[in-house]
Amino acid sequence: MSVIPTALQKAPTAHGLRGDYEHMAADWTVPQPEQYAPEDHALWRRLYERQTALVRDYAAPMFVDSLRAMECADAIPNIARLSERLRRATGWEVVCVPGLVPDDVFFAHLAEKRFPASWWIRTPEELDYLVEPDVFHDVFGHVPLLFDPVFADYLQEYGKGGPKAIAHDAVLILARLYWYMVEFGLIVVDGNIKAYGAGMLSSFGETKFSVDSPSPNRIGYALERVMRTRYWIDRFQSTYFVLESFEQLMRSSIETDFGPLYDAIKMSEPYAADAVLPTDRVIHRGEQSGA
Repeated sequence: MSVIPTALQKAPTAHGLRGDYEHMAADWTVPQPEQYAPEDHALWRRLYERQTALVRDYAAPMFVDSLRAMECADAIPNIARLSERLRRATGWEVVCVPGLVPDDVFFAHLAEKRFPASWWIRTPEELDYLVEPDVFHDVFGHVPLLFDPVFADYLQEYGKGGPKAIAHDAVLILARLYWYMVEFGLIVVDGNIKAYGAGMLSSFGETKFSVDSPSPNRIGYALERVMRTRYWIDRFQSTYFVLESFEQLMRSSIETDFGPLYDAIKMSEPYAADAVLPTDRVIHRGEQSGA
């Protein structure tokens, strides 16, 4: 689940989205179905098998280790049982929602260590791309990192910061941080760049592209730089930002007063998605052939 509903939805309601928003609780949660169709489990296995073949080489080790410990290769996992494991590790749990949820609802769940995940799975025709996040994106892509204590704490702090972004009319600015550092983040591990973002690690094409391709820029993480940079929602990214550690991400967030930062960013033109600045720590300057 992503904090991109404002960017994707054409109206402040859930109209037009895939999930069933008629029978949800006040917090927008819904029960996970007791059973899925055999073809749904088969599609999960197909997605899981092809992605794990990639993540072994391209993903950060903490992602690979957590994914293995989740033991969810054979079928769409039972969310309640998965949450039991997650609570023991970091105090988090996963809750089912119909699909994309409003910003304030999303922030509130994260602040309470609840990760909202769509319960439905994509169709075979959407194997490589879908607009709304499904259960594979949310569980395979996001949940492994919630077993990492530092990253899990960071995501809770992100949720706690949501109301300030709403108050400053800066949700789209904060969404850039989520997009680049939660959905499409890279990290240095033992001198090598590895992927950890849910958006790329649940995508067959973008996993390898983000790490190996000469096309995109790879730029060292800087908080304000990330929050001023536009992104693509319908194609591979032109730029990826690279962390030295999750501690770096956490530290920059808790040491920053976001109110003045939002006000300053709103006064400036956002950077283009493919921009390279003189002040950037450029790890790789892309030739943008993939654009």
